[in-house]
Amino acid sequence: MAAAKNELLPGTLDLLVLRVLATGRQHGYGIARRIRSASADVLRIEEGSLYPALHRMEKRAWIRAEWAESETRRRAKYYALSAAGRKQLAIETETWETFSNAVARVLGAEG
Repeated sequence: MAAAKNELLPGTLDLLVLRVLATGRQHGYGIARRIRSASADVLRIEEGSLYPALHRMEKRAWIRAEWAESETRRRAKYYALSAAGRKQLAIETETWETFSNAVARVLGAEG
């Protein structure tokens, strides 16, 4: 991509985090690493965006957190999807699909 910034649309980070956590519990760095890897290195989530989003989702009870030892033997806060988070993931996924389909239709429309 040219010198464009890869900024996410509002709400997209929540969707991505919820999707990663749907595969199992993970610490913050692991979440960011998984998003980066799954997006073929296009989406890079900075700590300044990720951790406020995790705290917001924890307050909304979409995720729960617990301290545990990481694979590098350091204490890390691990996040897991809650039942409410699974419901929210379904809502966010449907909203994203509707939005992206609408954009695709506009991009495919003849002038």
